[in-house]
Amino acid sequence: MPKTDLPLNKLQVGAAQFDEYLPLLEGKRVTLVVNQSSSVKSSNAQSSQSKPSHLVDALLSRNINVVSIMSPEHGFRGKAGAGERVDNDVDIKTGLPIHSLYGKTKKPTDNMLANTDILVFDIQDVGVRFYTYLSTLHYVLEAAANAQIPVIVLDRPNPNGAFIDGPILQPDYASFVGMHAIPVLHGMTLGELALMIVGEQWIKVPALAKSNQAEQSEEKQKAYQAQITVVPVANYNKQMPYSLPIAPSPNLPNDAAIALYPTLCFFEGTDVSIGRGTALPFQLIGHPVVALGDESINVAANEAAPSPKHNNTTLKAKLLAGNPITGLDIDVLISAYAEFEKHDVTFFTRPEFFDKLAGTDSLRQAIIAGKTSQQIQASWAEGLAAFKHQRLPYLLYPIASSESPELPELPSSVESSTSVDKNTGIEHGASIGIASATDTETDRGPGQGNAL
Repeated sequence: MPKTDLPLNKLQVGAAQFDEYLPLLEGKRVTLVVNQSSSVKSSNAQSSQSKPSHLVDALLSRNINVVSIMSPEHGFRGKAGAGERVDNDVDIKTGLPIHSLYGKTKKPTDNMLANTDILVFDIQDVGVRFYTYLSTLHYVLEAAANAQIPVIVLDRPNPNGAFIDGPILQPDYASFVGMHAIPVLHGMTLGELALMIVGEQWIKVPALAKSNQAEQSEEKQKAYQAQITVVPVANYNKQMPYSLPIAPSPNLPNDAAIALYPTLCFFEGTDVSIGRGTALPFQLIGHPVVALGDESINVAANEAAPSPKHNNTTLKAKLLAGNPITGLDIDVLISAYAEFEKHDVTFFTRPEFFDKLAGTDSLRQAIIAGKTSQQIQASWAEGLAAFKHQRLPYLLYPIASSESPELPELPSSVESSTSVDKNTGIEHGASIGIASATDTETDRGPGQGNAL
């Protein structure tokens, strides 16, 4: 719909802005990277009572030639448990093939892309580095660049977008639960991160033969650059609270769990349960021996957690949903570690995985050494300051003044043909595309083997 028809200050996700991207899909064979969160209301519906539909159905009803679906961890319908392998399938409703990106491969293969002219990525994220949809996005961008297939990212809000915190990932600790040198809480949307992944040249593309490099034309040297268009969220800023209409994964069922997730996920590398196999996943901490609270909570395998930690036991638990943590609360980790030490019970039962989540071994070592949360967070300050500068060219939405350092130079991988918008940091006229929602940026208001 034209921007003039959009109700004033009404948030609208990228997928709902059909007029911004449907022209790019017409006459093309389209593959969608989606899951259960890829829901959209009709752009013609002004009523809040209008029923949402899945993006697959919305595009098919608009005569777009959708040829296949790719799904991340938890699958197309979002039912598979954490870390559970997802096989290729066929969508019963549409008959479309579903290629799993959390089965035999996490990266689209040449066969998956063989009949695709353009990829559309639309998945709800929660703004945490170890939430694996970001890693799926990385591999989609990388495979698309190698196949010279353009990608459209339909952006969605970051429910933890107001926070930037945690250690920067170190290269030795890179894995599928952390691929990029960014903090645990990065304060970016997947659309912004897609721009950063491409702009910082974090994806791997075929190297040109050195002997002939000088002879390569400019067009040839650019042949494998990612072609990406982002359709931003309209009328959105990072301080805006956003309640997800659909759970992004089985163990993040509500706003409280999403807010607690950045902190509680670290317990996945310990012997502490965070409520998998209970009615309150990512809303409590507990242990069958070490009393972390006064509540008795039973653990039993369920669809969301087929093999939960401390299965068929009763946790001595502390409920956190009533007063949820925001951002990172390292004191919760420190206090739990101290209780385990008192009982002479091993806390870091999976130290390697804890370090992968942290992106470094320094957090675990600091907790063992008895450092305070203030000392630990002070050690991150320099890295976080550098990251805030590094990310600035890729931001699409207003940010708080405290998060707005002096605008750095754009990386050489992002070519400038015009100028940088001082309000957004986005270079207009770059080889990376931004749909026209960014043109009204200043009008949007003030500024387990997995981890899901």
